Amino acid sequence: MKRTGAGILILAAVIGVAAGFLLDQILTSAGRPTFNPAVTLPILLALLGGLVIVLAIPIRRATHGSKPAAVNPFRAVRIAMLAKASSIVGAAVGGVAVGLLLFLLTRPVTPSLGSMGTTIATAVCGAILVAAGLVAEHLCTIRKDDDDEQPGGDDPGLQPRLHDH
Repeated sequence: MKRTGAGILILAAVIGVAAGFLLDQILTSAGRPTFNPAVTLPILLALLGGLVIVLAIPIRRATHGSKPAAVNPFRAVRIAMLAKASSIVGAAVGGVAVGLLLFLLTRPVTPSLGSMGTTIATAVCGAILVAAGLVAEHLCTIRKDDDDEQPGGDDPGLQPRLHDH
C-alpha cells in the first residue's frame, strides 16, 4: 500500500474549496442564507483524528517496541486505510470550510467573527484530521521482511518443478 501523497490531499482540498464556494454562491443566488456547518462537525472531525491515532498506536508498539510482537497484517492494513481515508476526508471537508470562508470574505459586508466561528473551527479541525491521518498511517508502517523481495520465498510448494516422463 502506498502512503497518502500530497497530490491527492491538495486535489481533495481544491475540490472542497470549489464545492464550498459554489454551494454558497448557489444558495445566495437563490435568495437563501449561506451554509453554516453544525457545531458538532469540528468536534466529530477532531474526535475521529484522535480515534485513528489511538487505533494505530498498538500497531506501532507491536512492530517497533522493545519486544516486537506478531501483528495481524489485515488489522494493520485496515487501520492504515482508515488513516488514509481520514486524511483525504479531512482535506476535503477542510477545503469546503475554506471555500465557505472565501465566499463570506468576498462579500461587500464581512460577517462578524462569531458568525464564522464554526466554519473556521471546521477548517482547523479538517487540518487536524489530515495530520492525524498521516501520523496514524506512519504508525501503521510495518518493516519489510527479508522474504518480501522474492515472490514465493522458501516455500517448496511454490517452486517450479520438473517432471520426468
